[in-house]
Amino acid sequence: MDYKTINAEIRTELRKSAAKKMRTEGRIPAVIYGHNDPMNISVDAKEFSKKFEKISENTIITIAIGKDSYSVLVKDFQDDILTSKIQHIDFFEIEKGKTLKTNVPIHIEGSAKGVREGGVLEQRLHELEVECLPTDIPEIITIDVSHLEAGDAIHVADIEIPKGVKVLNMLEQTVVSVTLVREEVEEDIEEELSEGEVAGEVSEK
Repeated sequence: MDYKTINAEIRTELRKSAAKKMRTEGRIPAVIYGHNDPMNISVDAKEFSKKFEKISENTIITIAIGKDSYSVLVKDFQDDILTSKIQHIDFFEIEKGKTLKTNVPIHIEGSAKGVREGGVLEQRLHELEVECLPTDIPEIITIDVSHLEAGDAIHVADIEIPKGVKVLNMLEQTVVSVTLVREEVEEDIEEELSEGEVAGEVSEK
């Protein structure tokens, strides 16, 4: 589990003009939600960007405000479409000893045997929804696809999950599969024929 610390300041002025000014001064307005009343804060934009090049829902962050500290997760953020700069962050405070729900990214590794034989590897699920204690949140779920042949698939039920972690996705959900190109073409043809039959039935009526 990855832990990072970032400094923050209490934000007392909540008007839009104040938030705009804060951004021009290099700070990001933010809010900490959780089991206490929402806390309005701001964080240094450069410090946050440096430590969190890739924002993830499963990274526990320690926010330090003076002598106090809060363990949080990033639940949402807003960025500027043109500049990609973060405009606002929503943090969620976690409680020690209490389970929480979050998403963990799925990483595929290895070269599938079926791909070398002409198949196409398709990743249908890119993250798992899990429930566990904050200290048990996996940083990433890695799946080795080297053994997959054409027609094979890995489902949620096949994934080795760390102890203490409960997966909330449906177990029969497909994570990754290897499909032959000709099978995909046949499926497209069948869909077109089926649509054509339906259109024909409608026109006859």
